[in-house]
Amino acid sequence: MTTTAESGPRAGATACLRLEDLHDSVTDPLSDSMNLLNEVAQRHPEALSFAAGRPSGAFFETEQVHRHLRTFCAHLGGAGGRPDEEVRRTLFQYGRTKGVIHDLVARNLAVDEDFEPDPEAVVVTVGCQEAMFLVLRALRTGPRDAVLAVAPTYVGFNGAARLADMPVLPVRSGDDGVDLDDLVRTVRRAREEGLRPRACYVIPDFSNPLGISLATDTRRRLLDLAAEHDLLLLEDNPYGLFPAKGSRRPTLKSLDTGRRVVYLGSFAKTVMPGARVGFVVADQEVTDADGRRVGLLADQLAKVKSMLTVNTPPLAQAVVAGSLLENGHSLVRATAREAELYRGNLHVLLRGLEERFPPGSGVSWNTPDGGFFLVLTVPFRTDDALLEHSARRHRVIWTPMHHFYAGRPHSNQIRLSFSTLRPEEIRTGLDRLAGLVREQRARAGRPTTGTLPHPNP
Repeated sequence: MTTTAESGPRAGATACLRLEDLHDSVTDPLSDSMNLLNEVAQRHPEALSFAAGRPSGAFFETEQVHRHLRTFCAHLGGAGGRPDEEVRRTLFQYGRTKGVIHDLVARNLAVDEDFEPDPEAVVVTVGCQEAMFLVLRALRTGPRDAVLAVAPTYVGFNGAARLADMPVLPVRSGDDGVDLDDLVRTVRRAREEGLRPRACYVIPDFSNPLGISLATDTRRRLLDLAAEHDLLLLEDNPYGLFPAKGSRRPTLKSLDTGRRVVYLGSFAKTVMPGARVGFVVADQEVTDADGRRVGLLADQLAKVKSMLTVNTPPLAQAVVAGSLLENGHSLVRATAREAELYRGNLHVLLRGLEERFPPGSGVSWNTPDGGFFLVLTVPFRTDDALLEHSARRHRVIWTPMHHFYAGRPHSNQIRLSFSTLRPEEIRTGLDRLAGLVREQRARAGRPTTGTLPHPNP
């Protein structure tokens, strides 16, 4: 802002804000992480992308939106017995802050996840990202409060914690998906340093980015430790319906007998991301200073939401509800085709990696239990500059893993998403990725004992 020593801002001057006068989150590298991949893809539209963690659009149809909406309206007016005027008001007016489909969400969890919460413990949110922020905002009472997260961690959770001014304390993932000994050490060290750990964020099923699923015994031990160390567990479950093989494991919430788990859910990966509908199940009792019950944690989250987004758009909720109603409240049933597609894509990806990166290539990878993601370890540094080069020169996009570790400028790993590409695109993308690996190894002067195939013409 233009000023003079005597008069301060000059009348009529254009306002100009200094970056240091804005919240720290706007300059945090995390703020750029969520947009980076979209920007790279826009600059290089010819590049094949292994980056986007979104569901396949192979089965999207515009008519779905209209059909789901009609189904929900029929449900309100038929089984719900509501007059037409009330149906219209439900769709067109501001709705209750907790949501208008909370009862259907509760029923879906009973059918698919083997636990049925009190519908009043459900808050329907604008995507799961809002659910994360609501919980963190409610738990953060002062600068001593902190949250743990199994690292590497979903970028959006780190970002939500940053907005809530809550430090994230990393817990090693280990071979089992969470290093329980490191969790205990982290809690104790934090308390010794004067911090108050409030909760631990974990994706037990096919985590983003590792694709790991916690063993049932590990889940039980995690719940025991949460009780022993007075922690809440923030269970995020966007990918749980998509196992690569075998049966699904029980959610933490379905095993939770002490109300230690706050369950975060999303319909972005199962119904449609464009609806932007998520939810949180927060059935923990809240008491006042005298020990009197004042309601559920969900009630307190609704108060925060009322000052943030007021309510989740009823039209978007109606579309999600229609999908639930048409499939007997089961998203397992609704996403059967998608689940088969993801299993097939993972098989193509793993087979393609074996063919292109034989022993001695210096490249290794994990085998996910399901979900959308796989992590590749390469013999060179990966950062945003290399991503840009990969997109421009080799026409293939991936996600640098350093974004999942707060504060790291680079790593030697990349995340590959296999949910949106067709099998032939996966193969072509791997050919291009092999070209990048050959180039980077040659620049580093590292010979290989195995031979990397050249891309197909």
